[in-house]
Amino acid sequence: MAATFEIGLVGLGKMGGFMRERMRQRGITVVGYDRNQDLSDSTSLADLVSQLTAPRKVWVMVPAGDPTRQTIEQLGELLQPGDVIIDGGNSKYTDDQVHAARLGEKNIGFVDAGVSGGVWGLKNGYALMVGGDAANVSLAQPAFDALKPEGEFGFVHAGGVGAGHFAKMVHNGIEYGMMQAYAEGYELLAAVDVVENVPAIFKSWREGTVIRSWLLDLLDSALSADPALDKVRGYADDSGEGRWTIEAAIDHAVPLPVITASLFARFASRQVESPAMKVVASLRNQFGGHAILPETAAGSQTGEGIGATAGATDHQH
Repeated sequence: MAATFEIGLVGLGKMGGFMRERMRQRGITVVGYDRNQDLSDSTSLADLVSQLTAPRKVWVMVPAGDPTRQTIEQLGELLQPGDVIIDGGNSKYTDDQVHAARLGEKNIGFVDAGVSGGVWGLKNGYALMVGGDAANVSLAQPAFDALKPEGEFGFVHAGGVGAGHFAKMVHNGIEYGMMQAYAEGYELLAAVDVVENVPAIFKSWREGTVIRSWLLDLLDSALSADPALDKVRGYADDSGEGRWTIEAAIDHAVPLPVITASLFARFASRQVESPAMKVVASLRNQFGGHAILPETAAGSQTGEGIGATAGATDHQH
Protein backbone atom coordinates (compact mmCIF):
# COMPACT_ATOMS: atom_id res chain seq x y z
CA MET A 1 0.00 0.00 0.00
CA ALA A 2 1.40 3.38 -0.97
CA ALA A 3 2.27 5.44 2.08
CA THR A 4 1.37 8.60 0.18
CA PHE A 5 -2.33 7.76 -0.08
CA GLU A 6 -4.40 10.33 1.80
CA ILE A 7 -8.04 10.77 2.66
CA GLY A 8 -10.24 13.20 4.55
CA LEU A 9 -12.61 11.82 7.19
CA VAL A 10 -15.57 13.84 8.44
CA GLY A 11 -17.02 12.62 11.73
CA LEU A 12 -14.70 11.29 14.41
CA GLY A 13 -17.07 9.67 16.88
CA LYS A 14 -16.52 6.11 18.08
CA MET A 15 -16.81 4.60 14.62
CA GLY A 16 -15.07 7.37 12.68
CA GLY A 17 -12.35 7.78 15.27
CA PHE A 18 -11.49 4.08 15.20
CA MET A 19 -11.54 4.08 11.40
CA ARG A 20 -9.05 6.95 11.34
CA GLU A 21 -6.78 5.03 13.69
CA ARG A 22 -6.99 1.79 11.71
CA MET A 23 -6.14 3.54 8.46
CA ARG A 24 -3.23 5.38 10.05
CA GLN A 25 -1.91 2.11 11.45
CA ARG A 26 -1.72 0.89 7.85
CA GLY A 27 0.20 3.86 6.49
CA ILE A 28 -2.62 6.07 5.23
CA THR A 29 -2.54 9.80 5.83
CA VAL A 30 -5.91 10.76 7.33
CA VAL A 31 -7.03 14.36 7.83
CA GLY A 32 -10.01 14.29 10.15
CA TYR A 33 -12.67 16.89 10.86
CA ASP A 34 -15.14 16.92 13.72
CA ARG A 35 -17.16 19.68 15.31
CA ASN A 36 -15.41 18.65 18.53
CA GLN A 37 -12.07 20.34 17.91
CA ASP A 38 -10.41 18.19 20.58
CA LEU A 39 -10.76 15.29 18.11
CA SER A 40 -10.18 17.21 14.90
CA ASP A 41 -7.15 17.59 12.63
CA SER A 42 -8.71 20.56 10.84
CA THR A 43 -10.69 23.62 11.81
CA SER A 44 -13.44 23.33 9.17
CA LEU A 45 -14.49 21.41 6.09
CA ALA A 46 -12.72 24.01 3.98
CA ASP A 47 -9.54 23.53 6.00
CA LEU A 48 -9.80 19.75 5.61
CA VAL A 49 -10.16 20.05 1.83
CA SER A 50 -7.22 22.46 1.66
CA GLN A 51 -4.96 19.88 3.30
CA LEU A 52 -5.66 17.23 0.64
CA THR A 53 -4.09 16.88 -2.80
CA ALA A 54 -6.07 16.10 -5.94
CA PRO A 55 -7.80 13.87 -6.64
CA ARG A 56 -9.23 14.35 -3.15
CA LYS A 57 -11.04 11.57 -1.33
CA VAL A 58 -13.35 12.59 1.53
CA TRP A 59 -15.15 9.98 3.64
CA VAL A 60 -18.30 11.20 5.42
CA MET A 61 -19.05 9.36 8.66
CA VAL A 62 -21.84 11.36 10.31
CA PRO A 63 -25.42 10.43 11.27
CA ALA A 64 -27.71 9.56 8.37
CA GLY A 65 -30.33 11.98 7.17
CA ASP A 66 -29.92 15.75 7.32
CA PRO A 67 -26.40 15.72 8.86
CA THR A 68 -25.12 13.59 5.97
CA ARG A 69 -27.06 15.51 3.32
CA GLN A 70 -25.81 18.87 4.60
CA THR A 71 -22.21 17.67 4.85
CA ILE A 72 -22.21 16.28 1.31
CA GLU A 73 -23.80 19.49 0.00
CA GLN A 74 -21.09 21.60 1.66
CA LEU A 75 -18.32 19.36 0.36
CA GLY A 76 -19.81 19.61 -3.11
CA GLU A 77 -19.14 23.35 -2.99
CA LEU A 78 -15.54 22.86 -1.83
CA LEU A 79 -14.27 19.96 -3.92
CA GLN A 80 -13.13 20.02 -7.56
CA PRO A 81 -13.86 17.86 -10.62
CA GLY A 82 -12.20 14.48 -10.26
CA ASP A 83 -12.55 14.38 -6.48
CA VAL A 84 -14.75 11.78 -4.80
CA ILE A 85 -16.99 11.64 -1.73
CA ILE A 86 -17.59 8.38 0.14
CA ASP A 87 -20.71 8.21 2.31
CA GLY A 88 -19.97 5.60 4.99
CA GLY A 89 -22.99 6.29 7.18
CA ASN A 90 -26.26 4.37 7.36
CA SER A 91 -27.91 6.45 4.65
CA LYS A 92 -30.96 5.21 2.79
CA TYR A 93 -29.97 3.89 -0.63
CA THR A 94 -32.43 6.20 -2.38
CA ASP A 95 -30.49 9.21 -1.04
CA ASP A 96 -27.37 7.94 -2.82
CA GLN A 97 -28.80 8.44 -6.29
CA VAL A 98 -29.70 12.04 -5.41
CA HIS A 99 -26.20 12.76 -4.10
CA ALA A 100 -24.52 11.12 -7.08
CA ALA A 101 -26.63 13.06 -9.58
CA ARG A 102 -26.00 16.43 -7.95
CA LEU A 103 -22.29 15.82 -7.52
CA GLY A 104 -22.08 14.41 -11.04
CA GLU A 105 -23.15 17.78 -12.43
CA LYS A 106 -19.83 19.06 -11.06
CA ASN A 107 -17.88 15.97 -12.13
CA ILE A 108 -17.36 15.00 -8.49
CA GLY A 109 -17.58 11.27 -7.89
CA PHE A 110 -19.72 9.55 -5.26
CA VAL A 111 -19.40 6.16 -3.57
CA ASP A 112 -21.80 4.74 -0.98
CA ALA A 113 -20.21 2.44 1.59
CA GLY A 114 -22.14 0.29 4.03
CA VAL A 115 -19.89 -0.29 7.03
CA SER A 116 -20.31 -3.03 9.64
CA GLY A 117 -18.05 -3.73 12.56
CA GLY A 118 -19.07 -1.34 15.31
CA VAL A 119 -16.66 -0.71 18.14
CA TRP A 120 -14.77 -3.93 17.29
CA GLY A 121 -13.75 -2.73 13.85
CA LEU A 122 -10.46 -1.18 14.93
CA LYS A 123 -9.15 -4.58 15.99
CA ASN A 124 -11.05 -6.94 13.69
CA GLY A 125 -11.61 -4.77 10.62
CA TYR A 126 -14.80 -3.49 9.05
CA ALA A 127 -17.02 -5.33 6.58
CA LEU A 128 -17.48 -2.97 3.64
CA MET A 129 -20.23 -3.03 1.01
CA VAL A 130 -19.70 -0.30 -1.59
CA GLY A 131 -21.62 1.03 -4.55
CA GLY A 132 -20.58 3.34 -7.36
CA ASP A 133 -18.71 3.55 -10.63
CA ALA A 134 -15.61 1.37 -10.79
CA ALA A 135 -13.35 4.38 -11.37
CA ASN A 136 -14.58 6.13 -8.23
CA VAL A 137 -14.35 2.96 -6.15
CA SER A 138 -10.79 2.48 -7.43
CA LEU A 139 -9.78 5.94 -6.20
CA ALA A 140 -10.78 4.98 -2.64
CA GLN A 141 -9.63 1.34 -2.80
CA PRO A 142 -6.54 1.78 -0.57
CA ALA A 143 -8.83 3.04 2.21
CA PHE A 144 -11.14 0.06 1.76
CA ASP A 145 -8.17 -2.32 1.83
CA ALA A 146 -6.92 -0.77 5.08
CA LEU A 147 -10.29 -0.90 6.79
CA LYS A 148 -11.43 -4.41 5.78
CA PRO A 149 -10.54 -7.50 7.83
CA GLU A 150 -7.40 -9.45 6.97
CA GLY A 151 -7.95 -12.17 4.39
CA GLU A 152 -10.12 -12.52 1.31
CA PHE A 153 -13.49 -11.63 2.81
CA GLY A 154 -15.06 -8.46 4.17
CA PHE A 155 -15.19 -6.26 1.06
CA VAL A 156 -17.54 -6.22 -1.91
CA HIS A 157 -18.16 -3.79 -4.75
CA ALA A 158 -21.88 -4.58 -4.79
CA GLY A 159 -22.85 -2.61 -7.89
CA GLY A 160 -23.71 0.90 -8.96
CA VAL A 161 -24.59 3.86 -6.78
CA GLY A 162 -26.88 2.76 -3.95
CA ALA A 163 -25.89 -0.90 -4.03
CA GLY A 164 -23.57 -0.59 -1.04
CA HIS A 165 -26.15 0.93 1.26
CA PHE A 166 -28.83 -1.44 -0.05
CA ALA A 167 -26.60 -4.42 0.82
CA LYS A 168 -25.92 -2.98 4.27
CA MET A 169 -29.65 -2.43 4.78
CA VAL A 170 -30.39 -6.09 4.03
CA HIS A 171 -27.45 -7.10 6.25
CA ASN A 172 -29.06 -5.23 9.14
CA GLY A 173 -32.45 -6.77 8.41
CA ILE A 174 -30.88 -10.23 8.65
CA GLU A 175 -29.22 -9.13 11.89
CA TYR A 176 -32.65 -8.22 13.29
CA GLY A 177 -33.95 -11.70 12.55
CA MET A 178 -30.92 -13.47 14.01
CA MET A 179 -31.06 -11.47 17.24
CA GLN A 180 -34.77 -12.11 17.59
CA ALA A 181 -34.28 -15.87 17.19
CA TYR A 182 -31.65 -15.90 19.94
CA ALA A 183 -33.93 -13.74 22.09
CA GLU A 184 -36.94 -16.01 21.73
CA GLY A 185 -34.83 -19.08 22.41
CA TYR A 186 -33.52 -17.45 25.56
CA GLU A 187 -37.01 -16.61 26.78
CA LEU A 188 -38.29 -20.15 26.24
CA LEU A 189 -35.28 -21.71 27.97
CA ALA A 190 -35.69 -19.35 30.91
CA ALA A 191 -39.41 -20.14 31.20
CA VAL A 192 -39.10 -23.84 31.99
CA ASP A 193 -38.11 -25.50 35.27
CA VAL A 194 -36.26 -28.39 33.67
CA VAL A 195 -33.46 -26.09 32.44
CA GLU A 196 -31.16 -25.02 35.25
CA ASN A 197 -28.44 -22.97 33.56
CA VAL A 198 -29.52 -20.95 30.54
CA PRO A 199 -26.25 -18.97 30.16
CA ALA A 200 -24.28 -22.24 30.08
CA ILE A 201 -26.42 -23.50 27.21
CA PHE A 202 -25.67 -20.47 25.08
CA LYS A 203 -21.99 -20.74 25.94
CA SER A 204 -21.97 -24.40 24.85
CA TRP A 205 -23.44 -23.47 21.47
CA ARG A 206 -20.40 -21.37 20.56
CA GLU A 207 -18.60 -24.43 19.20
CA GLY A 208 -19.84 -27.29 17.02
CA THR A 209 -23.37 -26.02 16.32
CA VAL A 210 -24.89 -24.66 13.14
CA ILE A 211 -26.18 -21.57 14.98
CA ARG A 212 -22.78 -20.34 16.18
CA SER A 213 -22.03 -16.74 15.19
CA TRP A 214 -20.44 -13.54 16.43
CA LEU A 215 -23.85 -12.47 17.74
CA LEU A 216 -23.96 -15.66 19.81
CA ASP A 217 -20.49 -14.83 21.17
CA LEU A 218 -21.73 -11.37 22.14
CA LEU A 219 -24.83 -12.82 23.83
CA ASP A 220 -22.61 -15.17 25.80
CA SER A 221 -20.55 -12.16 26.90
CA ALA A 222 -23.70 -10.29 27.97
CA LEU A 223 -25.02 -13.30 29.92
CA SER A 224 -21.65 -13.83 31.60
CA ALA A 225 -21.83 -10.28 32.94
CA ASP A 226 -25.55 -10.40 33.81
CA PRO A 227 -26.89 -14.02 33.81
CA ALA A 228 -30.55 -13.10 34.34
CA LEU A 229 -30.31 -9.82 32.40
CA ASP A 230 -31.56 -8.04 35.49
CA LYS A 231 -29.64 -4.89 34.54
CA VAL A 232 -31.24 -4.59 31.10
CA ARG A 233 -34.56 -2.95 30.36
CA GLY A 234 -36.68 -4.81 27.82
CA TYR A 235 -36.60 -1.98 25.28
CA ALA A 236 -35.03 -2.31 21.83
CA ASP A 237 -34.78 0.66 19.46
CA ASP A 238 -34.26 0.44 15.71
CA SER A 239 -31.98 2.50 13.48
CA GLY A 240 -34.39 2.65 10.55
CA GLU A 241 -32.70 0.13 8.29
CA GLY A 242 -35.04 -2.67 9.35
CA ARG A 243 -37.97 -0.52 8.26
CA TRP A 244 -36.31 0.31 4.95
CA THR A 245 -35.66 -3.38 4.34
CA ILE A 246 -39.35 -4.18 4.76
CA GLU A 247 -40.36 -1.21 2.60
CA ALA A 248 -38.09 -2.50 -0.18
CA ALA A 249 -39.56 -5.99 0.23
CA ILE A 250 -43.06 -4.60 -0.23
CA ASP A 251 -41.96 -2.61 -3.28
CA HIS A 252 -40.53 -5.76 -4.87
CA ALA A 253 -43.14 -8.25 -3.57
CA VAL A 254 -40.51 -10.27 -1.68
CA PRO A 255 -41.84 -12.04 1.46
CA LEU A 256 -39.79 -11.27 4.59
CA PRO A 257 -41.80 -12.80 7.46
CA VAL A 258 -38.87 -13.28 9.86
CA ILE A 259 -37.34 -9.82 9.45
CA THR A 260 -40.79 -8.18 9.60
CA ALA A 261 -41.71 -10.03 12.79
CA SER A 262 -38.40 -9.11 14.40
CA LEU A 263 -39.00 -5.41 13.72
CA PHE A 264 -42.53 -5.61 15.13
CA ALA A 265 -41.13 -7.33 18.23
CA ARG A 266 -38.99 -4.25 18.80
CA PHE A 267 -42.07 -2.07 18.56
CA ALA A 268 -43.78 -4.28 21.15
CA SER A 269 -40.78 -3.95 23.47
CA ARG A 270 -41.45 -0.22 23.80
CA GLN A 271 -44.97 -0.63 25.17
CA VAL A 272 -45.43 -0.59 28.92
CA GLU A 273 -48.70 -2.36 28.18
CA SER A 274 -50.11 -3.38 24.81
CA PRO A 275 -53.28 -1.57 23.70
CA ALA A 276 -53.95 -4.46 21.31
CA MET A 277 -53.88 -6.98 24.16
CA LYS A 278 -56.30 -4.80 26.11
CA VAL A 279 -58.71 -5.24 23.20
CA VAL A 280 -58.16 -9.00 23.21
CA ALA A 281 -58.73 -9.19 26.97
CA SER A 282 -61.91 -7.13 26.65
CA LEU A 283 -63.26 -9.31 23.85
CA ARG A 284 -62.55 -12.51 25.78
CA ASN A 285 -64.52 -11.05 28.67
CA GLN A 286 -67.39 -10.07 26.38
CA PHE A 287 -67.88 -13.38 24.61
CA GLY A 288 -66.69 -15.82 27.24
CA GLY A 289 -66.90 -14.09 30.56
CA HIS A 290 -63.16 -14.46 31.10
CA ALA A 291 -61.78 -12.36 33.95
CA ILE A 292 -60.12 -9.03 33.25
CA LEU A 293 -57.16 -8.02 35.39
CA PRO A 294 -57.34 -4.46 36.70
CA GLU A 295 -54.79 -2.16 35.08
CA THR A 296 -52.79 -1.80 38.31
CA ALA A 297 -52.37 -5.57 38.49
CA ALA A 298 -50.99 -5.85 35.00
CA GLY A 299 -47.66 -4.43 36.11
CA SER A 300 -45.09 -2.81 33.85
CA GLN A 301 -42.02 -3.83 31.93
CA THR A 302 -39.16 -4.83 34.19
CA GLY A 303 -36.56 -5.94 31.68
CA GLU A 304 -37.91 -9.44 31.11
CA GLY A 305 -38.98 -10.86 27.79
CA ILE A 306 -37.92 -10.89 24.19
CA GLY A 307 -37.02 -7.23 23.94
CA ALA A 308 -34.58 -7.46 26.83
CA THR A 309 -32.38 -9.97 25.11
CA ALA A 310 -32.60 -8.28 21.74
CA GLY A 311 -31.46 -5.03 23.33
CA ALA A 312 -28.62 -6.73 25.15
CA THR A 313 -27.00 -7.92 21.94
CA ASP A 314 -27.73 -4.94 19.69
CA HIS A 315 -24.28 -3.56 18.86
CA GLN A 316 -25.39 -1.64 15.78
CA HIS A 317 -23.70 0.51 14.20
